Amino acid sequence: MSSRRTTPSNPISRAKVAHVAFVGAGPGDHSLLTIGAVERLRAADVVVLDQFSREDVLAPFAREGVEIIDAGHGEHGQTLTHASRAKVLVKAAKSAPGGLVVRLMDGDPSTFNGLAEEALALTKAGIEFDIVPGVSAASAVPAYAGVPLTTAKSGGVHIVSLGGGHRADFSGCLSDKVTAVLLGNAEALAQGLTELLRVGRAGDTPVALTEKGTTTSQATWTTTLAEAAALAERMEAPTLAIVGPTVDLRGDLSWYETKPLFGWRVLVPRTKDQAGATVDRLASFGATADVVPTISVEPPRTPQQMERAVKGLVTGRYEWVGFTSANAVRAVREKFEEFGLDARAFSGLKIAAVGGVTAEALREWGINPDLVPSGEMSAKGLLEDWPPYDEVLDPINRVFLPRADIATDTLVAGLQEMGWEVDDVTAYRTVRAAPPAAPVREAIKGGAFDAVVFTSSSTVRNLVGIAGKPHPQTVVACIGTATAKTAEEHGLRVDVLAPEATSDALVDALAEHGRFLASEARETGTEVVRPSLQRKGGARRKAKG
Repeated sequence: MSSRRTTPSNPISRAKVAHVAFVGAGPGDHSLLTIGAVERLRAADVVVLDQFSREDVLAPFAREGVEIIDAGHGEHGQTLTHASRAKVLVKAAKSAPGGLVVRLMDGDPSTFNGLAEEALALTKAGIEFDIVPGVSAASAVPAYAGVPLTTAKSGGVHIVSLGGGHRADFSGCLSDKVTAVLLGNAEALAQGLTELLRVGRAGDTPVALTEKGTTTSQATWTTTLAEAAALAERMEAPTLAIVGPTVDLRGDLSWYETKPLFGWRVLVPRTKDQAGATVDRLASFGATADVVPTISVEPPRTPQQMERAVKGLVTGRYEWVGFTSANAVRAVREKFEEFGLDARAFSGLKIAAVGGVTAEALREWGINPDLVPSGEMSAKGLLEDWPPYDEVLDPINRVFLPRADIATDTLVAGLQEMGWEVDDVTAYRTVRAAPPAAPVREAIKGGAFDAVVFTSSSTVRNLVGIAGKPHPQTVVACIGTATAKTAEEHGLRVDVLAPEATSDALVDALAEHGRFLASEARETGTEVVRPSLQRKGGARRKAKG
């Protein structure tokens, strides 16, 4: 008996739809994203947003060109219902066959976000999904406000979501040993606090009200339940209220809003691709950074000189390679990739870096420099440690210096005096950036920034050239003595000088200055006021690290 494979007479062809991932965006601070959330964002073809804009989450993690869909508001700005958001999500999945759609939800997807409605809509449409839990605002914001939800004497917690067309149940919030956490917009929060008071919670119960929790714009006020509703009405979303005896611990446990640079707005005159580490470190001290590019880094007008040097590097023409900036490292790395080379081509060569920032760029490439100045991080400091040419010890007498088109001759002349032959090669050109927008220029000159951090003399010259001098009240922090000298030559008073020429040391020195200002305010019994808010003088000192 023979058998044969048959083909159905009416085959069904199903188009492959997208896979959907419900991802918790956390309460605001993007450092609270889970590893799973970051992985999904990096792989996403489409991101469907929640009620609040999350550029802070998308910018560092979502790939370039990802499609962004706003599921928080309709075409006329109205807030969408859960059912409407579900329709938007299903449509997005069907429009991205075979792709990954990330449904980015505020806080934790399973907490007050309409996850059930949207997931059921996907199931009905035959669309697969998974869920990546996130950090909930209900627990994170109180922690950032310095208010524990429970203590040995107060172990109950009741969380209430306000608004959304449903009537809140406060029956679990009435005991004086229960901490109530209320979430909602300002209007809903005020109504909820009024209702909680009406149904029987004592009017003298401590209340903490927090807006924009876990971000560097976070603000917290403490009051009583009897007074809380009037204060809540004036708050900005997102908002949260904590009601209960644990609020009294905030005075001793506040850790976030007491960071040395909390609330400071810091100007970072660097290109965006170079400012990432500085921005992150400023955020770790509570500051918000505004990056204003002062230069544009472009390839040399003619690439032949650079190409010959890279080929000479591979064929053994050089004994040393000296990097005088992170931009030089980047330029050589790009040329290596163009030729199909990698860091292994530096095998057998000695590598010098002018300072900590340049050394960091080399290490990111997998290269540990042989020489970094032990003293001043500059061309002068590099020359002091660079060994002279020795015809017995050094088989080759030539140095490759990939540099900017405007680099000074100090290093070249010094190496030649020590017997080295130098190939001084233009690796990149620096072009002054276009002036920032008028509001930014006005903010710089008008004192809206609490501090500015200068990482080189060129950033000083170019910022003043394209935007004007920072306001006298703005704290000026410089990475080294040469940068500080340039700032002073441009009429700026230098308040902070980094103890070593690295971006981390610069930010740390600024944070130490912030601690000093706060300490001085406490000693004099005055309110700690940020430099941008001071109108007449203020405490200042030169930070020495």
